[in-house]
Amino acid sequence: MCPKGSLAIRIRDQLGVLFTDEEFPDLFPVRGRPAWSPGRLVLVSVLQFAGGLPDRLRGRMDGKYALNLELTDPGFDFSVLGEF
Repeated sequence: MCPKGSLAIRIRDQLGVLFTDEEFPDLFPVRGRPAWSPGRLVLVSVLQFAGGLPDRLRGRMDGKYALNLELTDPGFDFSVLGEF
C-alpha cells in the first residue's frame, strides 16, 4: 500500500514539512469558503510532476504522510488543483 522509498516518503523524511499555512496568509480568504493549504497544493503539484503521482491522493498513505495529513483526512477534490 505504501511503496518503500517512494518519492513522497523520501521528501517528507529528508526535508520535513516544507510549507506552513503561516507562510501564505494573503492566500486565505477572509470570507467565503475556506481555502485549501497553498503549501500542500504546491507539494502535490511537485509530487505529480517529479514522481508521476496522481492528483487523487485520497487513498495514498505516502501522499498523506508527505502532506502531513491524518490518515482519516479525506484530502481535497482533484479539481482544486485545476483552480490552483
